[in-house]
Amino acid sequence: MKDIINTRCGWAGTDELYVKYHDEEWGRLVIDDKTLFEFLVLESAQAGLAWITILRKREGYRKAFHHFDVERIACMTSEDIEQLMQFDGIIRNRQKIKSTITNARLFLSIQQEFGSFYNYILTFLPGKKPIVNNFRSLSEVPVLSPESEAMSKDMKKRGFKFFGATICYAYLQATGFINDHLTDCICRKINK
Repeated sequence: MKDIINTRCGWAGTDELYVKYHDEEWGRLVIDDKTLFEFLVLESAQAGLAWITILRKREGYRKAFHHFDVERIACMTSEDIEQLMQFDGIIRNRQKIKSTITNARLFLSIQQEFGSFYNYILTFLPGKKPIVNNFRSLSEVPVLSPESEAMSKDMKKRGFKFFGATICYAYLQATGFINDHLTDCICRKINK
């Protein structure tokens, strides 16, 4: 894979949906908990799959999970799980659907404990600030970091599912807590 394609990080390729996601979302700091929860649902659904698969089903997830309303999801029941197992718009994996409900309940618990999920994430970052890496090549970008390992370990201890260190790293990248846009990427130059 090329490092840079059409002035962007090469992983975005030329797929319109991927390019739009790369340009408008990935690596931009998210501070609101609703969006942080949305990415938590989507990243955990991605476990073992390609991210483009999840992006293509994002609207389905939005419908299935009440526009990512964490409180409504936390109240979902086994009957809801059975209905979702019939819904084509999401990955129909029972364990992942159940984990979305469990993770919603745990997300609410973290919000109570830390004031927000955003504040919780900051506790894992040096100086409680986003990390900006200066990688020139995709081969330099790691799949996990000490921060993602620590956060994932804490989340597992709390009971979160489908959120290992690699998924956690992808989550931190997507939500801008770790900026891994390559130094020659147009997004790096625009957001200086």
